[in-house]
Amino acid sequence: MSQSAANLPLLPTSVVGSYAKPSWFWTAMDAVRRGEYGPTDIRETLEDATNIAIRDQERAGVDVISDGEMQRQDFIMGFFDRLEGLKAIEPVRRQGSAGYDQMSSFVAVDELSAPTGLGIVQEVEYATIRTTRPIKVTCPGPLTLSFRIDPGDAYKDSEDMALTMVRIVNSELRALVAAGASFIQIDEPRYANFPGGGRQWSDLFNETVKEVDAKLALHICFGNYQNRPASRRSYRPMFPSILDIKADQLVLEFANREMSEIDLWKEFPSDKELGAGVIDIKSYYIEKPQEVAERVRYILQYVAPEKLWVNPDCGFNHTPRWVAEAKLHAMVEGTLMVRHELEGSR
Repeated sequence: MSQSAANLPLLPTSVVGSYAKPSWFWTAMDAVRRGEYGPTDIRETLEDATNIAIRDQERAGVDVISDGEMQRQDFIMGFFDRLEGLKAIEPVRRQGSAGYDQMSSFVAVDELSAPTGLGIVQEVEYATIRTTRPIKVTCPGPLTLSFRIDPGDAYKDSEDMALTMVRIVNSELRALVAAGASFIQIDEPRYANFPGGGRQWSDLFNETVKEVDAKLALHICFGNYQNRPASRRSYRPMFPSILDIKADQLVLEFANREMSEIDLWKEFPSDKELGAGVIDIKSYYIEKPQEVAERVRYILQYVAPEKLWVNPDCGFNHTPRWVAEAKLHAMVEGTLMVRHELEGSR
């Protein structure tokens, strides 16, 4: 099992979840779709990609890593293969610039269920014996999982369907804890699509993590498909109600918005940790360590050092591997600069 999180340094570095896929992974997945790979071929491909994600993060010096979400093949779409009660709906647009309206959607034709779980338990079991570093396990939240599903005649409305998804996700989270997961992040980019959800989103999250005995984080971004946002990029409408969630940490994006709204952390004080995005995953520009250090110093004007974690804005799923690698190294090196400054002043 990975080392204890109690051994973490000041300003721990981490990732949001997904990691950049090697070039060969894309051609391998094309071969899988053509039926050219058998089950063993597929398993080896996904495991090799996971091994690379772990090693790249270790080499960069990231304190708390992920498995790169490689075995999912996608942030969210792969989970629908594990849900029963769905019927696929063809995308409304197939040509032109890639966008959210080209992604598959579904309609519920029966009560939703995941008889064999969402598959994340198997991911963490594989990853934890391949690293000595602490691992953050990531799971999409019920609102994000429900967003691409029309309730159809199976549910009276989307809210009713989301309650079923809460039970499915909660079951997976409790199974993750039983499998040894001690740090779990729930991903809810769809909160940004309905920022006025307020208390409704807090209640939904709290029900999702009920009886889940682990360090918990909530990641809210503005969408990252093809490095494009899907909503208005502001957290302000979510405050202060988002602070009612029963999570230890909020993981938010700041770098691609020029550190905008970091002042919310002082305007609405809380005892929660902040996982602050200091790396712009939507840009090919490789931040210099000095620039990362400047961003971290700026954040520390609003967040206590003991409450600050450092991470990219979002996952690297839509970022070339060479860019992701360079950005991770810059993130860690820049954070080390500030860490040494803080330790030297104590």
